[in-house]
Amino acid sequence: MSDINAHLADSQVASQGGLGSVGDFFALLKPRVMSLVIFTALVGIIAAPGSIHPWLGFVALLAIAVGAGAAGALNMWYDADIDAVMRRTAKRPVPAGTITPGEALGFGMTLAVGSVLVLGLLVNILAGALLAFTIFFYIAIYTMWLKRLTPQNIVIGGAAGAFPPMVGWASVTGSIDLGAIALFLIIFVWTPPHFWALALWKKINADYAEAGVPMLPVVAGADETRRQILIYSLILVPVTLLPALTGTVGLLYVVANVILGALFLWYAWQVYRLREGQAAEAACKTLFGYSTSWLFIVFALILIERALGLAPFAPVIG
Repeated sequence: MSDINAHLADSQVASQGGLGSVGDFFALLKPRVMSLVIFTALVGIIAAPGSIHPWLGFVALLAIAVGAGAAGALNMWYDADIDAVMRRTAKRPVPAGTITPGEALGFGMTLAVGSVLVLGLLVNILAGALLAFTIFFYIAIYTMWLKRLTPQNIVIGGAAGAFPPMVGWASVTGSIDLGAIALFLIIFVWTPPHFWALALWKKINADYAEAGVPMLPVVAGADETRRQILIYSLILVPVTLLPALTGTVGLLYVVANVILGALFLWYAWQVYRLREGQAAEAACKTLFGYSTSWLFIVFALILIERALGLAPFAPVIG
């Protein structure tokens, strides 16, 4: 609680306002993360059984996007102290001084409240509540607590990035079904190997260590991180096939994901096997790049099946 009070005090001190441009405020929204949120939420909307009026679907997608941006702004407000220490984040608007902490806090809170109210009132209460919980989870559970406490921060905190397809699904159905949970689990299990491959490739351990953030590569070392990458990759491949059991996807998705999953495991094995030198660095870079494309393709396959009118499997569970 004292940490939160300290951050609020810093925000109140910076009351005159910065020199932030439109671009600076846009950067607060973490647009790269937002683009992934929009895409996975869209897949949740399209994959959900039933239908939604196109206008309401657009409103839902816009509210989810704004909610993601709100979470990004609030994250940058709270993390300004450690962002200023790390090279890859030092140029963000708040540590760079172009936007004050108070402005980031006010901007984020306004967007958060507005997005939740719009989604809850215009679409349905459950979708609005899920969006509110997603923002709360990312800020209070991950940013304020787990990130600075445990090397499992990215594992548990990854749930925040996995909620958008569930929010999209709930926007259509007004419920949380096993199909939505399957989409959630794909992103949840994908996040650790994806992020840890980046951490090993970019060698950002020193940044996190200096900032006092106990990321797994800092606390457990590179070799244990490689082992965890392989373990999560082995879990990820069967998890990717869960939508077939819930009747969400069809044969095209399953066949493609068997091939995509085999490649993922191969790249993860190379990361585990190669420990030193340029070959090890290249393996981490390859896995990170592939994992980024992999998630997009996996979710895009659902859209492709819907566009082609391909029938999903009959549900085995749910």
